[in-house]
Amino acid sequence: MSKYGVLVMGPAGSGKTTFCSALITHLRNNRRSCFYVNLDPAAEDFAHEPDLDIKDLITLEDVMDEMGLGPNGGLIYCFEFLLDNLDFLTEALDPLTEEYLIILDMPGQIELYTHIPILPTLVRHLTRTGALNLNLCAAYLLESTFVVDRAKFFAGTLSAMSAMIMLEIPHVNVLSKMDLIKSTLERRELKRFLDPDTSLLEDDEAEADTAMTEASDPATTLQGTSFKRLNRAVAQLIDDFGMVSFLQLDVQEEDSVGAILSYVDDAIQYHEAQEPREPRETDVDLGE
Repeated sequence: MSKYGVLVMGPAGSGKTTFCSALITHLRNNRRSCFYVNLDPAAEDFAHEPDLDIKDLITLEDVMDEMGLGPNGGLIYCFEFLLDNLDFLTEALDPLTEEYLIILDMPGQIELYTHIPILPTLVRHLTRTGALNLNLCAAYLLESTFVVDRAKFFAGTLSAMSAMIMLEIPHVNVLSKMDLIKSTLERRELKRFLDPDTSLLEDDEAEADTAMTEASDPATTLQGTSFKRLNRAVAQLIDDFGMVSFLQLDVQEEDSVGAILSYVDDAIQYHEAQEPREPRETDVDLGE
């Protein structure tokens, strides 16, 4: 029996837990079952209490205190400990039926998604090739305010592409917190960021040329020729792969959350396995 899930990822501050909360609310409003798994060993505040919490297995605070590790090293240790105790996940998720959408809320340390092989090992355990036969889609959130700084936006886009290549599962990339920039950018300009390419850097040519004349001071080299070449190389790499495009998310609008969910459902083929639901009495009354 197949199971269905979404792995919510992204840099710190991108709104992962807020999105998970909005998604759970939307699912419940639409009479859909969900199972919320927190895999951030440092997370504390939740609008919806997790059904399964990694902190019941291990916490980042304990690891830092007992092992003398910093936040990043401690987080990696927590995930290595989780991989040594995968029954913690299996025993909780195995009884779930195909009606459930399993929501896995990940931490924000970017190295987990880029170059450390911990997350691919976890994904292999969760998916069809592993023990749980989970149809899994990744939702990678990037804060929409990144579009104000083109270099920062392309760095974030590169991290999303790295996660896509590393995990090898269906992937939905999302620009979150759209409410913060709606008054900053026109809709036509914003659409250019949904399918990133090198043309986005062309608008910054004049500013870059001005910055280059000031780059004789070593303190301003990150604004000069070398930084410009690096940005163009990153943008060209993203353009060459042609893998990354973004959806827009405003968690304050339920239709926006529902639109993201529809893409996730399509990616994991959720509706193909569902039986038709019996209508509610209120639906029948409305029909009459």
